[in-house]
Amino acid sequence: MKRRITTTADGSRTLHLEDWDEHYHSKHGAVQEAYHVFIEHGLSLFSDQEIAIMEMGFGTGLNALITLLEAAEYKLKVYYSALEAYPVVSSEWQQLNYASELGAEALGDCFLKMHESLWEQDIPITDRFTLHKRQQDFLSVADVGLFDLIYFDAFGARVQPELWTEVIFTKMHRALKPGGVLVTYAAKGSVRRAMQAVGFATERLPGPPGKREMLRATKAGSRSVQDKKVSGPVL
Repeated sequence: MKRRITTTADGSRTLHLEDWDEHYHSKHGAVQEAYHVFIEHGLSLFSDQEIAIMEMGFGTGLNALITLLEAAEYKLKVYYSALEAYPVVSSEWQQLNYASELGAEALGDCFLKMHESLWEQDIPITDRFTLHKRQQDFLSVADVGLFDLIYFDAFGARVQPELWTEVIFTKMHRALKPGGVLVTYAAKGSVRRAMQAVGFATERLPGPPGKREMLRATKAGSRSVQDKKVSGPVL
């Protein structure tokens, strides 16, 4: 499927799937969306500990790069497992301007290492961040009780409705540790109901630019006492 580079409203770039008219990140701001959904409402719940994150949809690598940048702020040591069925190629990711847009030019080498690292292997990117890229589709996920946090960044239900079902969220629920959290930019009622049907407690939270709301889902159980309490109305 043809992909082209496009610039979003905050100056950061993303990829656009022309056949689907679908962007990898919000056209209202790729960096802003990533920070709002995955850092402010996900990573910030944890501090001063080791955590395991699973990203559903590695894509451009933006979410991984921002997580690496913020790991030091939250005093985290991160194991980052990233799934991607159709990897971005070098001619595409080399045009992405995330390090400069983040005001962290030194991250350019880390971004390069993320994309050039081998698949299916643990690759230390820094002393705080280890990346394990997995080339597989969402339906094949079989992890059980391994992750503290899931970044659910699949393409939207308009183009891939099969990725927003009870079947998929059952797999996500199983993959999380007790008290684990899933965050996503999506806010559709059908998505929230699918999450609830498999055992998640869900929260509607303010969305990133261009979206009124987003969802956060929590698996029952207690996280480490070092973790910050999840806040917000449980629906």
